[in-house]
Parts: sequence; C-alpha cells; structure tokens
Amino acid sequence: MEFSFPWPMSQGEWLAWSAAAATVLFGLFTMFMPRLALRFFGLQPKNERTEVLVMPRAVIGGFHVGFGLTAILLAQPFIYLAFGAAWGVAAFGCIISMLSDGARALSSWAFLLASLLLCTLPLAFVLGFIP
Repeated sequence: MEFSFPWPMSQGEWLAWSAAAATVLFGLFTMFMPRLALRFFGLQPKNERTEVLVMPRAVIGGFHVGFGLTAILLAQPFIYLAFGAAWGVAAFGCIISMLSDGARALSSWAFLLASLLLCTLPLAFVLGFIP
C-alpha cells in the first residue's frame, strides 16, 4: 500500500484543509506555550503550579493537533464532517456559556466567531455548498 499526501484540489477542499491547518496551529500553540495560551484565554494557573499545565497541553493542545492532522492527512469527507461538527458543538458551548454564565467578554465573542468559522469551512465543503 502506497501512502501519498492528499493535496487539496478544489476550493472547498482548500477551505476544509485551511480550517484543519488553523486547528493544528492553535493546538501547537497551546501544547508548547500553555502559560501564554492560558493568559490569552484570560486564565491563570494558581500559584504557578506546573500540574495545571497538563490539561491545556493534553486536552486542548494534543486533541486539536491530533484531530487537525488526521483531517489533513486523510482528507476524507466524513472526517471533515466530524471536524466541522466538533467545531459546531464548541460554538454551541460558547453560546450556552454566554447565555447561562453571562460570559460576554470580548474573548468569548472572539472564540465564538473563530469556532463558527472553523465549523463552517469544512461543513460547506462536505455538504456541497462550495465545490
């Protein structure tokens, strides 16, 4: 079996691929610079305990890098569908937090918009809105 890198061929594939690449970059940023990422999200580890950095590196960083790389390397419609759905659920989580917790800071709106964009790009390709 021969493995080759599936390079995007259409505009829709490029949009889905770009969303996956942005997710990988976001994950790498969080994985290798967790303190800066937490500060960017408006969070601070209490007393600078190093155990607190495990969660951003693993769950936020590692998951985003793994899912994004899987979408890039396999480039299958169902993976892009799952990828877009995952970002859609993340956007829904932002909306729930804004409505129930009152989290209406600028960073909350920025994350909501980023989640909606990263949801829309792969779903527009998979659902046939952009060929």
